[in-house]
Amino acid sequence: MCSFCVVPFTRGRERSRNAFSILAEATDLHQRGYREVTLLGQNVDSYTWSNPETEESVNFAQLLEMVAQVHPDLRVRFSTSHPKDITDEVLHTMAKHENICKYIHLPVQSGNSRVLELMNRTYDREWYQERVKSIYRIMPGCAISSDIIAGFCTETEEEHQDTLSMIEWANYSMSYMFVYSERPGTLAARKLKDDVPHAIKKRRLQEIIRLQSQVSHKHNQQDIGKTFKVLIEGRSKKSEQDWKGRNTQNKMIVFPKKGNFKPGDYVQVKVKSATSATLIGEMV
Repeated sequence: MCSFCVVPFTRGRERSRNAFSILAEATDLHQRGYREVTLLGQNVDSYTWSNPETEESVNFAQLLEMVAQVHPDLRVRFSTSHPKDITDEVLHTMAKHENICKYIHLPVQSGNSRVLELMNRTYDREWYQERVKSIYRIMPGCAISSDIIAGFCTETEEEHQDTLSMIEWANYSMSYMFVYSERPGTLAARKLKDDVPHAIKKRRLQEIIRLQSQVSHKHNQQDIGKTFKVLIEGRSKKSEQDWKGRNTQNKMIVFPKKGNFKPGDYVQVKVKSATSATLIGEMV
């Protein structure tokens, strides 16, 4: 129940699907030719389901492993993780299975502890940083992305600087970035004053976007010369002669068509160059 978020009011109380129904759906999708599934939830890490027959419970790490074991060619992604809940068990499960993608979307929203408390995020800057350190310790090659809000209620210039420093420190591969916009019925709308002028919100957002673009560009530059397993998704938007696909870090890679490959095939692609948004490579 983040103070700024209207989703709990529109979706209702948190609930977890039957683990075996999820497993059956993933199995059916693989048998019908699909090569990637995403376990999707407002907060996937709080997943818990109890088998009514055995009373045994399944947590998210266990569900993740169950789906990964459907077939080695079935890629597994998930979103979204909440910093208060993501466990080392989940991280070790990801590291254990090659087909669980090494990418975590871990929204920070703000880099300042006081603002995080006002947002009712239930963690502070230090807790978030500890989780990021654990991700990189257990999976050094993992990519982390984030959500960031500029100009939340009462946010000062110094607190905005804390957010900028977090972007650089966490080394996000990319982020979704927004100005704070009041949502009717939320705790923030009822209890907090939206007192940061819009012009300041916009300027802070531009600073966030500019810094994230620089960090993303540097992140991608470090992939030049590396070879990745890529799942072909389809032809590039810009050229009929190129394929596009994603690697385990959820990065888009564009590369020339070669051989008799088709969407749904895995290929090895060596990165030759990069922008802040895309890797460019060739099949090896």
